[in-house]
Amino acid sequence: MAFTTPESTGGRTARSMTNGLTSQRSKTPGRVIEATLIGALGLTMLVLLVLVVDLFHRSWPVWRDRGVGFLTDGLNASSADQAGVSSAITGTIVLCLIVAVVAFPLGIACAVYLEEYAGRSRFAMLTRVNVRNLAGVPSIVYGLLGLAVFVNVMGVGRNVFAGGLALSALVLPIVVITASEALRAVPRSIREGAFGVGATPWETIRSHVLPAAAPGILTGTVIALARAAGEAAPILLVGAATGLLATGDAGIIDRLSGPFTGLPAAIFSYARQTGDDFRAVTAAASLVLLVLVLAMNSFAIWLRNRYERKW
Repeated sequence: MAFTTPESTGGRTARSMTNGLTSQRSKTPGRVIEATLIGALGLTMLVLLVLVVDLFHRSWPVWRDRGVGFLTDGLNASSADQAGVSSAITGTIVLCLIVAVVAFPLGIACAVYLEEYAGRSRFAMLTRVNVRNLAGVPSIVYGLLGLAVFVNVMGVGRNVFAGGLALSALVLPIVVITASEALRAVPRSIREGAFGVGATPWETIRSHVLPAAAPGILTGTVIALARAAGEAAPILLVGAATGLLATGDAGIIDRLSGPFTGLPAAIFSYARQTGDDFRAVTAAASLVLLVLVLAMNSFAIWLRNRYERKW
């Protein structure tokens, strides 16, 4: 009488498949890819470190001789001894505030509509494709858009509002994409649970979906804001000042409606000048902008790690 064994019923085949999947040979391609990715990450961090060290070395005469004075002096492209980034930092902060007020609500609202209301309609698919294409458009095109639409057609003027609107148009596709990905990552069970207790679609989105997707949305918006802070072409085309910028005793309204500048415009202005002293000033301004962007990206990483949810 023959007894049934695991080998006679296919156990040997299953065991051989398990051994093949867990063998050292099958792990080799994965380890090679992992090592390649780690090497690429290390190379990227090395390039960033070299850039920071080089900028600090080139700008050391400015920090040694002027210290905090460089951060408190205004834009001045005629004298390296009086050139600073105070007005540029203020302008960058105001531009970022305008971007946060204009681009973030519009981008998040667009993402909510595409993911929660439009579904898989042809209009939604066409919109998603166009948004992803717009995210790859060069920044100078958005500068031309801001000059043509906001300055010439709408009559906003060559001021900080035109620059902020141009930067808002630049980062709007990025906000839509990142918010859409965050909303898509929320499990369907959360929506179904809310619908099961009688919640309306808007109540489900407002009280369940958006709070669950908030960490990803915040991370994406901060990264988009960091990109807006480092763009030079849009604000230069809409009229950012690249020379002496003196506001004097002008009020807040006059400053907002008059000439403006930003850190990228200040770097461009100083880089056009000749002489070792202006090269050091350019490096110092570049270092300030780099530190600002790194701080904003670090804040985005902290937000992601602090509020990230495991499903």
